[in-house]
Amino acid sequence: MPKMKTHKGTAKRFKLTGSGKLMRTRNEKRHLRRNRSGRSKRAAWTMVEVEPAAERTRVMRCAPYLGKHS
Repeated sequence: MPKMKTHKGTAKRFKLTGSGKLMRTRNEKRHLRRNRSGRSKRAAWTMVEVEPAAERTRVMRCAPYLGKHS
């Protein structure tokens, strides 16, 4: 069986924590930040957990080696 290819855009946007949670990056980080509050700007740089199980399954199918370190 050949190796599965990783979708590189998915691998850059998601990460697995040590406890197995799938985390995603937030949006609204690049431009038009002057008129946002400092609190919302700080919150944009934190990662949040991927909620529906169907979304986790879809992401892990795109990046099958996401949590494996060699």
